[in-house]
Amino acid sequence: MKRKPLAAQESVVPEEILELARKACETDQLKVPAKCVVCGSPCAPSSTEGLCWVCRRLKISAWREDGQQMPAQE
Repeated sequence: MKRKPLAAQESVVPEEILELARKACETDQLKVPAKCVVCGSPCAPSSTEGLCWVCRRLKISAWREDGQQMPAQE
């Protein structure tokens, strides 16, 4: 049993919905992740200081180590 091709007027999905879907796809493609201010890699999504996940982890580790060091005795 052969089916007839749909005419241009008989669209399964309304043109308005198709246009909204096209626009939604375009905005997803336009998002370019920011560059890390230290090494230039893409920024981590949760980073507010503009660091990639590696540089952010190194910063957190260095901050923890700095807080744990004993003060030098005079």
